[in-house]
Amino acid sequence: MFQATRRRLALWYTAVTAVLLLLFASGVYLYVRSTLVERIDDTLNHVVEIVERSLVIESINSDADKSRINVEASFRNNADTVEDDHIDLEWFSPTGELLWSTLSEPLNIPIHANRTGETVRVIKQERETGPDEKLLTLNSAQAKPKLFANSTQDSALLLRQVTQRVEVGRQVLGYLRVSHPWFEVTKPSRQLIFDLALGTGLMVLSVAASGWFLSGKAMEPVGESYQRLKQFTADASHELRSPITLIQTNVQVALADLELAQTEATTALHYRQQLKVVERLTQRLGKLVNDLLFLARQDSGITKDVFSPCPLDALLIEVVEEQQLLAAEQEISLSLKLIDPPASENSLELLENWFTFIGNWDQLVRLFTNLIGNALRYTPAGGRVNVELARIEGINRVSGLRYTSAQLQIKVSDTGIGIPPEALPHLFDRFYRVDPARTHTTENTATQSATGSGLGLAIAQAIVEHHQGQIQVESTLGKGTTFIVTLPITLES
Repeated sequence: MFQATRRRLALWYTAVTAVLLLLFASGVYLYVRSTLVERIDDTLNHVVEIVERSLVIESINSDADKSRINVEASFRNNADTVEDDHIDLEWFSPTGELLWSTLSEPLNIPIHANRTGETVRVIKQERETGPDEKLLTLNSAQAKPKLFANSTQDSALLLRQVTQRVEVGRQVLGYLRVSHPWFEVTKPSRQLIFDLALGTGLMVLSVAASGWFLSGKAMEPVGESYQRLKQFTADASHELRSPITLIQTNVQVALADLELAQTEATTALHYRQQLKVVERLTQRLGKLVNDLLFLARQDSGITKDVFSPCPLDALLIEVVEEQQLLAAEQEISLSLKLIDPPASENSLELLENWFTFIGNWDQLVRLFTNLIGNALRYTPAGGRVNVELARIEGINRVSGLRYTSAQLQIKVSDTGIGIPPEALPHLFDRFYRVDPARTHTTENTATQSATGSGLGLAIAQAIVEHHQGQIQVESTLGKGTTFIVTLPITLES
């Protein structure tokens, strides 16, 4: 599925780029070609102006009002000046008769005045009349084809022409036609087409390769999300199946005991035991569903939690008091330490709100209950769990972090069993537990082991990120673990 999507994305990238490059190449070709044509037309018009100024006009003896062009004097030097530029000149009488030309063979093209330039197609006919004789004739494309008895070979010759009518007053002295070979346009145009085609082809291949690479990069988050979804579904199914199976087992055992019981007292005792197990399992199942619902809402961003000023010192005191009973049962020392503000601080309002920041009270209670409960769970009897709250002002480089505004830092440290280094990168993954089996063990009474569902730290991370904070963990195997939570005083909008 992902490979097919990747191929479609790469094809779309390539197709869109190919169309854009084709339009760009077409525009460049048309622009360059029109520029070449304009240059040739400008050159021809410039030659016409020069030749027209150099014409020698003479009066006819019999009629002083009439003039004529002295062809020999006018075009004696012009042939040499235009030869290097591949420009040919033709001079026609007022009646259209060719009087002078730099061409070796006449073109036989009718004349008509045209200063804007036109392209004419001349048919070059080569007829073989004998083993040592060839006859060359030039005819215009409009002329009727001539038939020869022997074999003929025709080749096209394109010329760009400008024709100027030379007048004195109302008298037409003749016509000047200037021709330029069209290959001055076609040759660079063909080279340009080849270059553009080659460049476009290479660009399309490059874009195809880049599109394949970029589509793969674009699909990586999708693939990772899909894999996380598959893993989440598998883990959730496993976690939900286990308590449901235990509930069914206990109900079946209770029903079987009811059938085999011989006294009412025995029946009541069995009912009570099995129903208590069912109650614990349903509570555990309800907690798991609530945790999944909380994470789903955090991921989707549909939650609209109300943030308000929260005195974090009062919140931690409340959470620590609630956990003191569990700590006493496990013979663990649980303490809370508040770092006092510096003596240089004189603002009474700031001192009163030294540990106050904007947050959600219920989520923060859940956060620190999870962290402290986790520390108590993995700390043996006789150990210690310390909670420390401090306000960080200005720039601090604790744990490699750099703060530019006030932060609240909470440390939850224990002297428990610690966490293996290879497990630290996955500690906040959902359903991840350090226990490789990731299953619940049960005793004969089907009671739940101390192992949790693997969602506590994932929920803690979600809450911290929801408050635009950071959570880190430092642990030494066999010595203890420290969770460091950093929360900003004010949230960015």
